[in-house]
Amino acid sequence: MPCMVLLFFSGLWPLNLNVMQKNINRFVLVLLVLSFGCQSPKSSIQVVDEDAAWCWFSDPRAIKLNQHDEAGLISGGVAKDGSVVAFSYNSALQKIERGIIHPQLEKDDHNNPAFLELPDGKILAFYTRHHNKELFVSGTTKPGDITDWEQPQQINISNPAEAEIYGTPYYTYANPFLLSSEENRIYLFGRWMGFKPTMIWSDDLGKTWSNSRVVVCPQPFDAGNRPYVKYFSDGSKRIHITFTDGHPRNEPANSVYYAYYENGAFYRADGALICPVDSLPFEPGDATLVYQGNKEQGRAWVYDMKADEQGNPVIAYARYPTEQDHIYRYARYDGNKWQNVDICNSGKWFPETPEGEKEREPHYSGGLVIDGNNLSEVYLSRQVNGIFEIEKWRINGNGSWSQEAVTRNSELDQVRPFVPWWSSGETADVLWMENEKYVHYTDYESRIKMLVRE
Repeated sequence: MPCMVLLFFSGLWPLNLNVMQKNINRFVLVLLVLSFGCQSPKSSIQVVDEDAAWCWFSDPRAIKLNQHDEAGLISGGVAKDGSVVAFSYNSALQKIERGIIHPQLEKDDHNNPAFLELPDGKILAFYTRHHNKELFVSGTTKPGDITDWEQPQQINISNPAEAEIYGTPYYTYANPFLLSSEENRIYLFGRWMGFKPTMIWSDDLGKTWSNSRVVVCPQPFDAGNRPYVKYFSDGSKRIHITFTDGHPRNEPANSVYYAYYENGAFYRADGALICPVDSLPFEPGDATLVYQGNKEQGRAWVYDMKADEQGNPVIAYARYPTEQDHIYRYARYDGNKWQNVDICNSGKWFPETPEGEKEREPHYSGGLVIDGNNLSEVYLSRQVNGIFEIEKWRINGNGSWSQEAVTRNSELDQVRPFVPWWSSGETADVLWMENEKYVHYTDYESRIKMLVRE
């Protein structure tokens, strides 16, 4: 809250005009300094779910609700007993609620729910059983209330022509988006057919679904190749995608690409047509190249994406010159060219490698996310004195970075930050995982913490 500072002067006002001006200047300076200090936003770190974990390829994993402000922010994850859970947080009421979407599905952080608020205020949660034949959707029974969920329903995608090429669908990840310009059509993306990014859509708010369409597929088809994709939507007409050739563990030069969907077709960053939906899939090289992976600079993996008011993308990713050096990078397109710069070296992977074993996931960085309220700011997790901490980094006009700590002197790793979608205001709430342990995506004990602005 702003504060008022009352200063009283004793003695006579100086008659000398120069002295008077100096005193006035000092008074104004003191007033500004004190006022600024009083107006600095207060913040605190709170645990918002004691038992949940998430991956970073099913989003949005947290959203601010538009229809029912009393619920505030909602998010979710996978508990250590395998239950898919949701929680809500209302900062005004200091109220946390929790609900179980799907009890004891599977202990695997790939199965975290992604949320979509419908026009009537009800919420849909989409999630999968990791690389299995089950893709689920569940809805809240009441608008804005995550404590009570309908019975989960399976979505069974089908496209006989694609099945002949890609085989039986095995589901991982879910990314839902509603486009108001397309009469509230819901698009749902994930890694489903032949390990490739796949899309379906619904014109009745999730009751029935179209046949599947594979979006990106290098040619010739290789069942072992799996591009990794991050998505973002303006909620109106456009869905942005950034993706890699495949997994950095498997691809010797894993590059980063960008494309967007709008009005039935996919386009490059400069607006050049890639192909209509009826002509999918396209190859990675058909999209816009953002980062060329190579031996010296390292293979890459994508972590987040947003877009500015003009629809230009901003992408956060990591490159790996070695498995011990995870270099965070920031790429921003201005309509003509990319600003593509390093942020910092975050250290190595965060999973706890069992003694005497080789790390199974050496490319699991602490993670980073772009603040949707201020695209010049990112929240990231990096090693500080051997522990992963959350920090906020801001790119300045000259291309340099400034930073400030969100967590410090932690005893446990703080990883995978996420800023809720659709939040408004100059500052954003940020959530992240705190790990009691994280050996593997099926062997973890984590909670979700949050930086709360007061």
